[in-house]
Amino acid sequence: MSDIKPEDYSCEILLEKTTPEKAKDSSFPTDAYNVTYTVDGEDRLDVCRAQKAANIFDLYYDKYKNVKGIEYGSGTIPPNRFGLKPPPKKKGKTVRGK
Repeated sequence: MSDIKPEDYSCEILLEKTTPEKAKDSSFPTDAYNVTYTVDGEDRLDVCRAQKAANIFDLYYDKYKNVKGIEYGSGTIPPNRFGLKPPPKKKGKTVRGK
């Protein structure tokens, strides 16, 4: 299982083995999906992002073999703005002689 990497499937896992409350956070990008799967009889929930849900399905099927569902997440941040730091505030111009 450890030799399968999300990067090989063009995916990024944002949260692993999380709770539904944490998965409903609106600070995730709009292209994030909630993935439900089963491992050893235990249901798990991950938040994963990718351009297509098919990439996420391929990743989780190859890794765990038991995907229960892939649903849209609750994120509200545009994908191109996710993870960017706000620009530093510029200092105002100083006026000399007044």
